[in-house]
Amino acid sequence: MSNQLKFYINGEWVDPSTNDRLDVINPATEQSIGQIAMGGPQDVDRAVTAARSAFESYSQTTKEERIALLESIIAKYTQRMGEVATAISEEMGAPLGLANAAQAPAGLGHFMTMLEVLKNFEFEEDIGSSHIIKEPAGVCGLITPWNWPLNQIACKVAPALAAGCTMVLKPSEVAPFNAILFAEILHDAGVPAGVFNLINGDGPNVGAPLSAHQGVDMMSFTGSTRAGIEVAKNAAATVKRVAQELGGKSANIILDDADFAKSISRDVFGLCMNSGQSCNAPTRMLIPNARMEEAAAIAKAAAEKVKVGDPTAEGTTIGPVVSQVQFDKIQKLIQQGIDEGATLETGGTGRPDGLNAGFYIRPTVFSHVTNDMTIAQEEIFGPVLSLIGYENDDDAIRIANDTPYGLSGYISSADSERAKRMARLIRTGNVHINGAPLDNKAPFGGYKQSGNGREWGAHGFQEFLEVKAIMGYNAAG
Repeated sequence: MSNQLKFYINGEWVDPSTNDRLDVINPATEQSIGQIAMGGPQDVDRAVTAARSAFESYSQTTKEERIALLESIIAKYTQRMGEVATAISEEMGAPLGLANAAQAPAGLGHFMTMLEVLKNFEFEEDIGSSHIIKEPAGVCGLITPWNWPLNQIACKVAPALAAGCTMVLKPSEVAPFNAILFAEILHDAGVPAGVFNLINGDGPNVGAPLSAHQGVDMMSFTGSTRAGIEVAKNAAATVKRVAQELGGKSANIILDDADFAKSISRDVFGLCMNSGQSCNAPTRMLIPNARMEEAAAIAKAAAEKVKVGDPTAEGTTIGPVVSQVQFDKIQKLIQQGIDEGATLETGGTGRPDGLNAGFYIRPTVFSHVTNDMTIAQEEIFGPVLSLIGYENDDDAIRIANDTPYGLSGYISSADSERAKRMARLIRTGNVHINGAPLDNKAPFGGYKQSGNGREWGAHGFQEFLEVKAIMGYNAAG
């Protein structure tokens, strides 16, 4: 990769305005695997100017032209899928198996879904004597995180391109190399100059100026709730649209009629996948009080089967968490769980046995957690599970909704109607019944402090459109 120290602006790889550099750390080794340039407000202004200029022509492209462009991107992405997976594994620690099977394909999946959405979408309709037109929202600022990096880049870029928008992307500086590869893919696919622009940098020097820029019409942000609040504050002065996908503390209700061994083992593994670094991870497992000991034993056994180790090694289930900052935060929260009186079933502080370097976390299960404990309220973003007891269905719903977040919910039950009824009562943007996976065609997003707006599929596409009504368009005479 030859463009690590450059930015992609107006169809070219250009030198940044600053001489600042940042080491990119492989979390499995704690060693630098390269550097990136770090941008500033001058780079943001240059990229936004390019995007505004390109918007004049790109916003007027036909649906057929944009379909052809998405098809070209899909072809180029497919050719470089292995490189993308390797980059993601090296910079954020995902096992190579996960990177090849899920991390890299997730980005491709969003482009393929968006291609079908675009093919079937009607941009114009008549309502009485008025004509309704759905037009591109404008220049979009996109800020994405490190945990599922290409997934979260693609689920913004694909609908923005399909809608006719132009954009400036600031990926996470913690895991930036996959985004540079992605920019190369878009360039080779023939994305017109200025339509897509990439700047690396941190929040204060790139994210904040991008959010506040008067030339940006919309901000789409994925990350922590704390950072999302800052994006919204910075965007407020220009009254731009802000779509946010933020944190979560998802409840996983195991009903008394569920198959405990199957459901709990499955969901412990699901929580640990990607080292627990998923905003929708089922981190609060709600268990009938009378069966807490049984559930704890199953969860403990499942967690102890999770193999933590080198992301490149055969048989590794989970690799390290992404950084020293994340490692230290998770260690502190595990200790808080112990100090506040939760029962530690397995795991705990410190690295797993035999791993003396790298940001590895021991898969950890707490039982007898109460919902007011720190580990039940704060997003940990690691392989840490809290088992919380409940008395009946109403109590389970009360506990599930007793959180400032509202991204996802999970229910396991042998009674599908009971599960559906419970799903309607959980205040979240997504609910999974009996282990159902995510669906690229279904909207993804949250209630409350988990954000606003939706991504993925047709709902995500419409976030990048403005609606215009032309009255009298169909009037007689």
